[in-house]
Amino acid sequence: MRRSVIERKLRRVDTALDKAIAKNEIPGAVVLARMPRDGELLEHASVRGLAVVRPERLPMTRETLFDLASLTKALATTTAVMLLCEEGVVALDDPVAKHLPAFGEREKEGVTLRHLLSHSSGLKPWRPFHDVILERDRKTLGAPLLGTPEARELVVDRIARSALVHAPGEAAVYGDLDFIILGALVETLTGKPFDEFCASRIFTPLGMTNTGFLTAPAGGGALPEAERRRYAASENCPWRGRIVWGEVHDPNASAMGGVAGHAGLFAPADDVLRFAGAILDAWHGRPGPLPGDRVREFAERQRLPEGSDWALGWDTPTPGASSSGAHFSEHSIGHLGFTGTSLWIDLERETVVVMLTNRAHLVAKRSRFELRPQVHDLVLEAFLAEA
Repeated sequence: MRRSVIERKLRRVDTALDKAIAKNEIPGAVVLARMPRDGELLEHASVRGLAVVRPERLPMTRETLFDLASLTKALATTTAVMLLCEEGVVALDDPVAKHLPAFGEREKEGVTLRHLLSHSSGLKPWRPFHDVILERDRKTLGAPLLGTPEARELVVDRIARSALVHAPGEAAVYGDLDFIILGALVETLTGKPFDEFCASRIFTPLGMTNTGFLTAPAGGGALPEAERRRYAASENCPWRGRIVWGEVHDPNASAMGGVAGHAGLFAPADDVLRFAGAILDAWHGRPGPLPGDRVREFAERQRLPEGSDWALGWDTPTPGASSSGAHFSEHSIGHLGFTGTSLWIDLERETVVVMLTNRAHLVAKRSRFELRPQVHDLVLEAFLAEA
């Protein structure tokens, strides 16, 4: 009886997604959810709408690859730093300047990795580096800088030599620059390109076979047509003059060649679900590729400053104002991506909701995207339903 009640309630997830598609809030979505309860594993999958509206109409599938946007911060960068901490290569309270000497300029000597991971470093949250690089390309007759390794170096150097907008630990202000520096730090500490390190140390060991960064093909140009059709599209980009499809949406990540610590990762929903399963195994002390003690450490709120809900690289539920909705426990971690992606993990209940949408693709308006908490509430209310 309870199973039928749960299934009936879960159909409301499909209804909510269909209404959002009808109102032109999203073109399509894939939602995967999982929770163990009373000796059985409750699971749900919703696959709705279109992956691409223009230049052609392509249906959404469970295998569609999404631009995860800022989920890159949690799945790639945070995990990479966590592994390096576990190996003793670096420590959370190391000054960033210890490993990136240029970062010590302009009174940033006190900024630590912990500050970067908890968005409390004092760095400006965002700067339009793509505009800086585009302007340089317009004024220079030589080879374009956009998308090259030199562009990556320019962005990292500009951030490293910038001034703080507040003292470290004084405020928690979510942004991208903290994680661009962390991505550069991983490269410096390992001597490997960031995407290669993440592939060999995170995605391959976790069985995330379709996850990775998407760089432009050698010689430039678009992906081969058959390959591009595997991806969900994003916006009609004004500065690129085309619909972004099979390339990273984030302008700074694009300017850096598609590989950065703050954005650039692509994956299907099942790979994100697989990652969440590895986090749960580690947190509960089960064998797996991720270190349990470190996962538990990184999931703890840092309170930098007091009252901040940021853990290390992960958000936690803010009572009454969380994208996770009303039912995830306080021992939950999650993250969002601007393109319409999210992952929330209830560590206590071992509940995971992966919600991947292409909301930036040709929608009529940019809303507050209240669909996220609505879907999370519908899933949890179904999974927790009584007969």
